[in-house]
Amino acid sequence: MITYDRLFIGGSWVEPSEQELLDIASPHDRSVVARAAQAQPADMDRAVAAARKSFDEGEWRLTPPAERIAALRRFNALREENAEKIAHLISLENGSAGWFTRAGQPGLTRQANAYLKAAEEFSWEEELLPSDPASPVRSVVRREAIGVVAAVIPWNSPFSSATSKIIPALVAGNSVVLKVSPENSLSMGFLAELLERVGLPEGVISVLPADRETSQYLISHPDVDKIAFTGSTGAGRRIAAIAGQQLKRVSLELGGKSAAIILPDADIEKAVAGVKFASLLNNGESCIAQTRILAPRGRYEEVVEGLKMLVDSLKVGDPSDPGTFIGPMIRPDQQARVREYIRIGIEEGARLVTGGPQVPEGLEQGNYVTPTVFADVDNSMRVAREEIFGPVLVVIPYDDEDEAVRIANDSEYGLSGGVWSVDEEHALAVARRIRTGTLTINGASVAFDGPFGGFKASGIGREYGAVGLGTYTEYKTITI
Repeated sequence: MITYDRLFIGGSWVEPSEQELLDIASPHDRSVVARAAQAQPADMDRAVAAARKSFDEGEWRLTPPAERIAALRRFNALREENAEKIAHLISLENGSAGWFTRAGQPGLTRQANAYLKAAEEFSWEEELLPSDPASPVRSVVRREAIGVVAAVIPWNSPFSSATSKIIPALVAGNSVVLKVSPENSLSMGFLAELLERVGLPEGVISVLPADRETSQYLISHPDVDKIAFTGSTGAGRRIAAIAGQQLKRVSLELGGKSAAIILPDADIEKAVAGVKFASLLNNGESCIAQTRILAPRGRYEEVVEGLKMLVDSLKVGDPSDPGTFIGPMIRPDQQARVREYIRIGIEEGARLVTGGPQVPEGLEQGNYVTPTVFADVDNSMRVAREEIFGPVLVVIPYDDEDEAVRIANDSEYGLSGGVWSVDEEHALAVARRIRTGTLTINGASVAFDGPFGGFKASGIGREYGAVGLGTYTEYKTITI
């Protein structure tokens, strides 16, 4: 059993203020797979104080960008060397199927490289020519680090969420307190080990697992200058209120209820095969999952039957089994939540095509949910409007393209989405009409050079690439 009995604060492993360790349970069979210390407010005080001191003294902040970039390239190389171990740890603690955690490792490399490339090309300082040639004044515009960043990430994809925040924040010269979920104490403890090997200056980085109350304490801390949060929309609203009251900088990547529009000319077989990954990745515990499937009425039953065959073919079970596509939910309460939504869908009158609230046979010892497809769903139903965060798909019919766009946009969320068509230009025209931060056409993968984030209740601000890097900087103008 792996044990982390110390906390990683300011680049060193130190004794926690609370000695009791948390048992980390396997979602597969609920056995204890690790034990780890958990941060309390006193530990957050130590981490923020270390970050504040390091930032104010300026050793990392004043390091040339090229040297900061080189340090983060060392981190990225270490992570690549340990990709298999990282995938294993996440599957062990999260229940994410092995295919998903392994497939995600090259994506982490691309994600980091996009930030580092952007940093190499970034305008850290530039001189502006006056608009009036006769003006005696010239201006120097700088992009400088914001200060102490509280980066708060969720449990569902810990390394990706951590990478999306600590790399741009550190490359920009900030000091960072990374607050991770208790469930991820195993993988994030290993992340801290990798960061320790990079050799950043004292105080620049802390990695602390902690509960919600301690997380709120960190976010409200007066010495935190920016909050970078990924998580639920409800939590995001509370964080935005705290940030507004204290005038902290804030970026929020929140929930989604994304639509996949299958256009009438689409290759249904290919579209359904694509839904397998766009909608059911990571056991359905993904904010970008396209869980509302919009199908043309003239081909509706073809889509429904295709999805039934797909979902029925997916193996549910032990995440360590190479044949498993869908593993367990992370916790018993998340399992209960998803099963309750399935019951709600039945009560609302949706047609249960496959699946249901029953636990898959033989998997009662874990946090398992039967993958479920609902048809004859109206977009006003709760199962079509609320983020379920599990392997539950709803198929909504539409009569024409305008109605498909209207249904896709009829959501409080706007994080992701997809369009399926044999005509890419037509699909692009439809995509332009959807009010969401990112879309894919015919199952394209995420592009890490472009900005990622949400419209409406799906968040504020953007991550990835040059735009994401810029959110960790402040503008300064010096006139001469």
